[in-house]
Amino acid sequence: MFLRRILFRLLQAIPTLAGVAVLVFVLVRVVPGDPVAMMIPPGADDAVVLRLHALYGLDKPVWNQFTIWAGQALTGNFGVSITTRQNVTGLIFSRLPATLELVFLAATIAVAVGGALAVMGTRFSGRGGEVAVDAVTGFVLSVPDFLWGLGFIVLFGVLLPVLPISGRSDPTRALGLATDFTLTESFLRLRWGITADVLAHMAMPAVALALPLAAMIARVLKASLAEQMGQDYALLSRVKGFSRWHVILAEALRNAAIPTVSLTGVQLTFLVGGTVLIEKIFSYPGIGSLAIDAVINRDLPLIQGLILTFAAIFILINLALDLSYAALDPRLRHG
Repeated sequence: MFLRRILFRLLQAIPTLAGVAVLVFVLVRVVPGDPVAMMIPPGADDAVVLRLHALYGLDKPVWNQFTIWAGQALTGNFGVSITTRQNVTGLIFSRLPATLELVFLAATIAVAVGGALAVMGTRFSGRGGEVAVDAVTGFVLSVPDFLWGLGFIVLFGVLLPVLPISGRSDPTRALGLATDFTLTESFLRLRWGITADVLAHMAMPAVALALPLAAMIARVLKASLAEQMGQDYALLSRVKGFSRWHVILAEALRNAAIPTVSLTGVQLTFLVGGTVLIEKIFSYPGIGSLAIDAVINRDLPLIQGLILTFAAIFILINLALDLSYAALDPRLRHG
């Protein structure tokens, strides 16, 4: 049964997360440097240093540190941030909605733009339209997302200052929302002013993230559509008098989407990883920019909590892929 397979995938996630936890715990401790040194002024008394080591458990053997941390992590407690002195779990969950909304918006843009380009390239196969689509996707793929972001800042933030270049919303605006899912909640509550403001702040980082993925989707989907258009069912539809638009959109697209969904799922993990640089460039308050700050400050509890959070997101993306396959191919629902 399909549901049994989903349950099996969830059970598989347990050893995966455990392996990630062990790996990150060991790696962050073999890197040279003392994280406590980031917290104290130069020339601090040795007693202060020893007290801070004891406070964060850094005076214990590594294996002992891991068992204590793992036991707390199982209850959802990732400790206290060394730099901000805040609870790591609360800090991550306060930033996570911003990143999830950014990734969702970027993925939506990528699928819409990439799908439209693929359909246009297939419709005008062998003509100038296909050449234009191939040229555009080739150019977009040659530029990494962070360079798109920097270019957008120069163009739309400096030369043509039409979009805000930093933050998630206007800091002078009182949001009055119950959750940190600012875009989602403001949209559902019909707070159009807040929605427009948040979208304006998210526009450049979301498009910068979306463009490389959109180009990849366009290329793979166009190749898959070309293959489907050569199948017997597509040729028969054309013989019956259906237009090329109809065959592409109503018949070929669903079958061509299956390999594209696989690619999109894999690339979506890179999209999540790409938020690290993009959020920092745009001063966007998500877990990506938080991760860079944690690494710079060698904030061990925060680094460990963030990496496990990213790992959990990747696992959920793969799980969503299984659901997408079943929606596109009914045979998998009973496999």
